[in-house]
Parts: sequence; structure tokens; C-alpha cells
Amino acid sequence: MAGLRGPDSSEDEHRFDEYAVLPETVDVNIRQLDPIPAPRAFLREIPLTDEMSSLVLSSRQAIRNVLRGKDDRLLVIVGPCSIHDPKAAHEYASRLAQVNERLKDRLLIVMRVYFEKPRTTIGWKGLINDPDLDGRCNIRKGMWLARKVLTDVLSQGLPAATEWLDPITPQYFCDLVSWGAIGARNTESQVHRELASGLSMPIGFKNSTDGSVKAAADSCYTSAFEHHFLSINLDGRVISAETKGNPDCHLVLRGSSKGPNYDENSVQEALAALRASKATGPSEQGVVIDAAHGNSGKDEVREAEVVEEIAARLAAGERGILGVMMESFLEAGNQKPAPLEQLTYGKSITDACIPWDRTEALLNTLAQAVSSRRAL
Repeated sequence: MAGLRGPDSSEDEHRFDEYAVLPETVDVNIRQLDPIPAPRAFLREIPLTDEMSSLVLSSRQAIRNVLRGKDDRLLVIVGPCSIHDPKAAHEYASRLAQVNERLKDRLLIVMRVYFEKPRTTIGWKGLINDPDLDGRCNIRKGMWLARKVLTDVLSQGLPAATEWLDPITPQYFCDLVSWGAIGARNTESQVHRELASGLSMPIGFKNSTDGSVKAAADSCYTSAFEHHFLSINLDGRVISAETKGNPDCHLVLRGSSKGPNYDENSVQEALAALRASKATGPSEQGVVIDAAHGNSGKDEVREAEVVEEIAARLAAGERGILGVMMESFLEAGNQKPAPLEQLTYGKSITDACIPWDRTEALLNTLAQAVSSRRAL
């Protein structure tokens, strides 16, 4: 075995013939490899302005303060299940920005701006993967659009939230994101725990699809420590990343295939699991509740009712709920993916969403709940 080795990066690349991997043994199931520019190219083309940078930094700190009990506002992460139409996303952001201006003394509103969708089997995997919704999967265009949409949201004074699915995409637009999620399918993944440990924003780990809270609680604990793993830098070079650990990871209760877990007993059980995991920081204060997914059966009508129930509990003084997540868009419900010209404008093509008028009413209800809690 001592005689086997791979190419030495210190040598001229043209001297690798003796050790080259035979073509027959690699890329057997790859049809095509399309080079994508390094992250720095996208950052230069769609830069983060000074105003946007200030918003990202201040909103990240505000979210930390809410999660650590230093700010009594309620964190509200609200927006489309996924972004498929930049124009509709712009209109939604402009409406949400107006509501944010009215309610920012009681709610810390962050717009949900999700570009990657995990699939249980197969289906449309998000704006980055297939921006034209035609199966051509122009990922280069999708990555460009992702930055463009995020800068558009920030330019309207709204911080943005997204879900991180793989360890490469964050280098392309994490400078524009204030809050991140690790989804139920990835909450036990070592790769995602390593990723979270190095991200510059608070990260919410969702409970597993089977309802297990322990895996997410362990992730909150694990991600607070330093890790070493392979990644890429802004120039697209493969690197060995060494992280400091992320002290702002927390638990998101999203229900499961077994039913909801947003009730008071479930919250208290989750807090007990966090204590048992020895997770610190936000985990010592409370959890964020996702009103969609398993907590509503992906029914937008029921999701709105869940938000109202949570608001009533907050108004009554219940502790341990730091934030709420809602899937909301301009129109109610959802529709099957298709090219834009064939779609109903402002309606989700993934999970069903609460319509805008109902969303605005719910945000007012949550703000009033915070006022009532303060008055107790």
C-alpha cells in the first residue's frame, strides 16, 4: 500500500499521467459537468452595499437578543414556502416591509426567502436548481437569481431567512442572510452540524421528520463546538475549514408524520430535551415553533389557526416560545410547478401558503399578544 498515492499538488499538473485515475472508473453516472464561477464572481456582480451590510449585522444581533431573552419581541419568520418568481417575491417583500414598519416594536420580522427544497422522493428542487421551471436546471442562473432576490429583499429594509441544504451554496449568498434553518431531513447530518458551526448567523435545527427532538437538540449542542471539514472558499478552491463553533443554534418544533408538537406540553418536553443535551445559549431560553408542516398537516387554513392558538398562549404569559414561523404568499394554497407564464401569480408551487390578507391579520394578532404579555 505504501506505493500508492494521489497527485501531489506541489507538482506540475501535467506530470500526473503516471497516477491519473482511469476514465472508466469515474463519472460513470455523470452526463455532464458544467463549470460554475467561483462565489467571488457573484459577490462582485451583485455586491452587498453598506446599507445592506448594516441591516444584516444589526438584524443578526437582534435575532440573537430575542433568542437569548434580552429582547422581549417575538421573532416571526414569514414568507413563501419557496421562491419561484422574483417579481412576486418583490411584491410580497414590499407589503411585508410596510407591516414591519408598523409592528417592529413588538415583532422582529424576517422574510422567509427559500431557494432550495429538499424532496422526499422527486420534484422541483428550488429556484437555484431549476430557475426556469422547465427541467433544464440552469444552476448558474439560479445562483445569480438567488443573490438578486436577496438584495431586493434587503433593499426594502427586511432581513432574510433561508434553509441551508448543502455546504457549498452558503459561500454564494450567506453574506445576505440573517437567519438560517437546517431542515428535518438533515438535522442528524454531521455535514450540516459542521456547516452550522461555521455559519455567521443564528441557526434553527428542526426536529426530525419522525418527531424526534433529541437529534435536533444534540445538533444545537454539537454545532457550538469547533469542527474541521472540507469546503470551498470564495475563490472556489477546496479548503480545509476550521470553525469556532456557533453559539446561537436553537430548536424549531415543526411537527412530524405522527402529528403536531406545538402544544404547551410538547414545548416543555422539548426544553427538557435541550437541557439533557447540555445545549446552551438560546436553548436555555426556549424554542421557535413552525406553524406549517407537521403542525398543520400542510393545510394553510389550519396553519393560520395554529398561529392564533400560539398568540393566545403568548398573551396569557406562556414562556418558552421565542418565535413563530409561517408559510405565506400573495395567494392562498398552492399549485403544481410549471413555467411562469402558466402559473397563477403569487401562489406557491410547493407547500400551501396562507394568503396575504390573512397573514397581515395574523401579524397584527401576534403583535397584540406581545403587548398583552408585556402588560402582565
